[in-house]
Amino acid sequence: MIIDMAKKPIKITETILRDAHQSLIATRMSTEQMLPIVEKLDQVGYYSLECWGGATFDASLRFLKEDPWERLRQIKARVKNTKLQMLFRGQNILGYRPYGDDVVEYFVQKSIANGIDIIRIFDCLNDLRNLETAVNASNKEGGHAQIALSYTLGDAYTLEYWTNIAKEIENMGAQSICIKDMAGLLLPYEATRLVTALKETVRIPIQLHTHYTSGVASMTYLKAVEAGVDVIDCAMSPFALGTSQPATEVMVETFKGTPYDTGFDQNLLAEIADYFRPIRDEALDSGLLNPKNLGVNIKTLLYQVPGGMLSNLTSQLKEQHAEDKYYEVLEEVPRVRQDLGECPLVTPSSQIVGTQAVFNVLMGERYKMVTKETKAVLSGHYGRTVKPFNPEVQKKCIGDEEIITCRPADLVGNELSTLEAEMAQYKEQDEDVLSYALFPQVAMDFFKYREAQKTKVDATVADTENGAYPV
Repeated sequence: MIIDMAKKPIKITETILRDAHQSLIATRMSTEQMLPIVEKLDQVGYYSLECWGGATFDASLRFLKEDPWERLRQIKARVKNTKLQMLFRGQNILGYRPYGDDVVEYFVQKSIANGIDIIRIFDCLNDLRNLETAVNASNKEGGHAQIALSYTLGDAYTLEYWTNIAKEIENMGAQSICIKDMAGLLLPYEATRLVTALKETVRIPIQLHTHYTSGVASMTYLKAVEAGVDVIDCAMSPFALGTSQPATEVMVETFKGTPYDTGFDQNLLAEIADYFRPIRDEALDSGLLNPKNLGVNIKTLLYQVPGGMLSNLTSQLKEQHAEDKYYEVLEEVPRVRQDLGECPLVTPSSQIVGTQAVFNVLMGERYKMVTKETKAVLSGHYGRTVKPFNPEVQKKCIGDEEIITCRPADLVGNELSTLEAEMAQYKEQDEDVLSYALFPQVAMDFFKYREAQKTKVDATVADTENGAYPV
C-alpha cells in the first residue's frame, strides 16, 4: 500500500470537560474537579478543549449549584494555548425552545467575551434557518462558527443530501463543518464515502464527532482520517468508550509513526488519565456511573436510537411498571420518527419521539394521547423536516391548527428587556439574565442559593471582625 506522505497530522478535540462526563455521569463533573488538571490539558497540543455548552449549563445551576459563567472564566484563566469550544443548540441556545434573536446574539457575545473560541452550532432537524442568527453573531464577535450536521440514517439522507447541505453551510459563512453522529450510527466504510464526498464539495475543514455506543467509533475514526477528515473528537480514557467517545490515548497511538501522527506525549496523557481515574472510580462506587453505559449496545444500530435515549425509555417504562413493553416501544420509535418527517434523533427531537412512542404503546392506540411537544413538531414550531409529516397523523394530533412555515423564531420577537425586568432584583452580572432566559426556575433557585451563601459569608466575616473567632 502506498501512503501519501503529504497528509497532515490529525487534530483532536478533547471532550473530557463536556461531552465525556455528560455521556457517562450525567454532566456531574464539578469545576473544582476540573481546575487542577486544565493546565496539563493545555500542554497536550489539542486542536480544542470542549468544556462548555450542551447540558453543562443546566447541570451546573440545577445540581452542582455552580455558576456556569464562572466555570468558563476559571478555565479560560488557566488555558493559554488551546481553543475553548462549546456546543450550542442553534436558536434553542442551550434550552428547549426557540429564543428571540436578541437573546441568541447576546448569548453568543457573552460566551465569546467569557472565553469561548469555537461555537459548535446544531439544529435537531438540520433546519439551517435555525442556525443563521448564531452563525452571524459568532462571526461578528470574532468567534469560530462551526455548524454540526445531526447525522442520521433514512431514505432522505443520501450523499447528495449531505453534500448539498454542506454547500449551503459554507455559503452561510460557517468556518467549519462537524458531522455530529450522536448515536454512533456512522459505519467505517460509510465514513470513507461521506468524508470523501464532503471534502470534494467544500473547502472548509470537516470535523467528526461520534459516540462509542454501537462499538464501531474507533474504526470509523480510522477510515475518516484516511479519507481526509481534519479533526476528530476524543475523550481521555477514564471517561471514554461506552456512550462517550473513543479514547484519546488509543487514537494517538494508532496514528503514531504515520502521516497522521499527532505528536502528543503519551507520558503527559498518562498523567492526565491518572488524575481522572479516581473521579471515575468514585462515580462507579456511588452508582453515578452505570457500568451498562460502558459497554456496547448493538440495539443502537438495530433501532437507530442514541444510548441516552435508550436509558430514558427504560426509566419511563419502569415508572409506568411496563418494562415488558420495551421491545414494542423500540419498534415504535422508527415509526413515530417517520410520522414526524424522519427527523434525526438528537436533543430535543429524540426525547419527543421517544416519549410519544411510549404513549403510543402504553395507550394501545397510536396518538390517542399526544404530547404538546409532538403537536409543536407537527405544527412546524421546531422548524422544517427533511420529509413531509404523515398527513393522517398530523390531522389526528393537531386537527385544523394552522401550520407555520416561517422560521419559528420569527414568531418569538425580541425578549431580552422583558426577561431582564423579570429577574432584575437578583442580577449580579450581565450574564445572569441569560441564565434566567434559558432556565427561569432553575436560575432563580440558584440566585437565591447564591444570595444565601453570600449572607452566610458576610455574617462569618462580621463575627470574625467582632472577635467572635480567633484569628
